[in-house]
Amino acid sequence: MVPVGQYHFEPGVEMQHDTSPHAVEVGGRKYQAQTASAVLAYSRLLFFQINPRFQRFDCKVFLTDALRYMGGVVERVMIDNTHVVVLRGTGREMIPVPEMEAFAERFGFHFVAHERGDANRSARVERPFWFIQRNFLAGRRFASWEDLSQQARQWCDRVNSTYKKHIRAVPRELFAVERLHLKPLPAWIPEVYRLHPRTVDVEGYVSVNSIRYSVPVAWIGRRVEVRETRDKFEIELDPRHIVTHVRALTPPSQRITLAEHRPPRGEGVKRSDPHPEEQAIVQAAPEIAPYVVALKQKGRKVVALALRQLLRLLKEYPRQPFLTAVQEASQYGLYDLDRVERMILRRVAHDYFRLLDTDSDPHD
Repeated sequence: MVPVGQYHFEPGVEMQHDTSPHAVEVGGRKYQAQTASAVLAYSRLLFFQINPRFQRFDCKVFLTDALRYMGGVVERVMIDNTHVVVLRGTGREMIPVPEMEAFAERFGFHFVAHERGDANRSARVERPFWFIQRNFLAGRRFASWEDLSQQARQWCDRVNSTYKKHIRAVPRELFAVERLHLKPLPAWIPEVYRLHPRTVDVEGYVSVNSIRYSVPVAWIGRRVEVRETRDKFEIELDPRHIVTHVRALTPPSQRITLAEHRPPRGEGVKRSDPHPEEQAIVQAAPEIAPYVVALKQKGRKVVALALRQLLRLLKEYPRQPFLTAVQEASQYGLYDLDRVERMILRRVAHDYFRLLDTDSDPHD
């Protein structure tokens, strides 16, 4: 038998970070969310947040909030071998994702991972998950994710000021000593963000994470850049035209419309100009203009997607097989562009490739 040892940490050296799934009820709906926790290894000061998902962006937001809560930066952050931070390797051979390594350098710490199977190495952050499940979440319902975050912060303040039997101390009192050893936060902490290139759909919305955000109807069909931050979405057409939305986490598949983007009563969304794809198709092949008009009215796909597919067929295939297939499709009222593409392929194969007769001698 090998005796079990203990890990000893000096003040300001290490913070342990991990995540664990928990069931929560927010806004009357139940979610399987992710609890992200951070604990200072010396003082056991605890900070946690609960999010519906936990991706690399959420990890950077969480660690930024955790370091602000603790008022300083440790030398290293111990993590599990999670793909959110880890590019490859485990334990001492772990190499972090360049994006996360750059994030750590900005604050002045570095990521380390415990060896696989060494559960005791991250015990300080593992222990609170059970406590959060049995104490904080037990019987609680939250009006919103913002309400959950506020209650979690208040709970952390209370727990960190409570005497702990297993350490025989109050974390806040130990933190008073540890804080003197923390490195100061950067003078300027840039806001964590991620970018989403999007095209405004025919109804005047931009979709991010299955939630649709409104923009002015004049932007329909235009390319925009969505800048997602902790609390908001900034949808930018150009530097002088920016729309700001409050960031919604759940529920998915909903639409958020600002009052200034609602058309007057009785007026639907009207396009003042044709789609760019439609203009390109009509200019390149004016003889199929009637089919394009009928496709917009009777096609089952979103108009922008259908026009984009038709333009692709025009560019990728020989002109004559394309025009012949479209004319035949127009004659029979066929607006399934996947079937139209198969019709083009049959003509291309017949006109441009000579197939060998397998029953005859190829040397004849």
